[in-house]
Amino acid sequence: MTNDLLTRGVENIIPNQAKLQALLDSGRKLNIYIGIDPTATRIHIGHAVPLRKLNEFASLGHNVTFLIGDFTALIGDTSDKDTERPILTSEEIKANFVSYKKLAEKVLDFNKVKVVYNSEWLSKLTFTDIVKLSQHFSAGDFVGRELIKKRLNAGKHVGLHELLYPVMQGYDSYHLDTDIQLGGTDQTFNMQAGRILQKDLRGKESFIIANGFLEGTDGRKMSKSWGNAIWLDDEPNEMYGKVMSLKDELIINYFTLATSVSREQIADYEASLKDGANPMDLKKALAHQIVLELHDENAANAAAEYFQKTVQNKELPQEIETVEIASGISASAMLFSQVFNVSKSESKRIIEQGGAHINDKKITNINENVDVVDNMVLKFGKRKIKKIKTI
Repeated sequence: MTNDLLTRGVENIIPNQAKLQALLDSGRKLNIYIGIDPTATRIHIGHAVPLRKLNEFASLGHNVTFLIGDFTALIGDTSDKDTERPILTSEEIKANFVSYKKLAEKVLDFNKVKVVYNSEWLSKLTFTDIVKLSQHFSAGDFVGRELIKKRLNAGKHVGLHELLYPVMQGYDSYHLDTDIQLGGTDQTFNMQAGRILQKDLRGKESFIIANGFLEGTDGRKMSKSWGNAIWLDDEPNEMYGKVMSLKDELIINYFTLATSVSREQIADYEASLKDGANPMDLKKALAHQIVLELHDENAANAAAEYFQKTVQNKELPQEIETVEIASGISASAMLFSQVFNVSKSESKRIIEQGGAHINDKKITNINENVDVVDNMVLKFGKRKIKKIKTI
């Protein structure tokens, strides 16, 4: 179990795996935490990778903390951004976390996790405290980071307050007397700040587990704008269909990072692919497993049947959701935006890519005038189908 804990989905362990293995073997209950800035309300299965790892530690009985960065969110982490983040209000942060927690519960048992807000201690630091903490770090290290350097070279604004973000995250780790910090590889710089403060102020060796990266369905980074993310709140049919659109070379990585399927079973799947197995069969197993874990078995079975009928056999589902829309003439992009509750830009993108149909007729012109009448059947992308009822 411990070996799987330190290898599955793990990209890097700092300072090294052997030392952390020895600490785990000591039998001591360790202080482990992950922190999130609730700047968004949705979680995709890539975001869930470190949450799954945190849940493993919680199941082993360690002292696990889920930190809500309500104070650090006032600055915003720019580790993976090429611009400053917008500053959120306290009310927005609290509202975001309510939605975030509801989704995170799909992979993380909050009954085994302590939830804390870093405003409890960061808001109490004096200016003198902040100056003393900052002395442990170099501004050169911060501005030398790739994205920060890129922004500076491009003449973009880099706020002085952004330099304080790693300092604050480092203090989170020190305040919690952390043994292990969990996060994505893009968080390594900030997590290193925690190691520095633990060592300088407490003389303690602490560890970082940087989780692996789960690509979007097309092999690029998961992004809402690219439409390649699988969200934890996707409906079963949508979730299943997205997995089926996965690039073949990503199947094993998805089994490894996005499911609880055993390593032995995954090894069998990998061997079968090398022996010439049809990737679609493995993707069906993967899609069923992901829907099973994030919804339930009945939903997974129904989604598999729905995919077989509507995508592979090109049948219309027996029950199609009906949406009420005003009758009359509507531009195609606006119509699909209203019916499927997506942005107009998303509607335009799908239409221009040939993924929009009305009564099996492909719509390619985003400004095409459509006569909206009862019982029109609209298809959006590969899996979304709705029927019109005029009002």
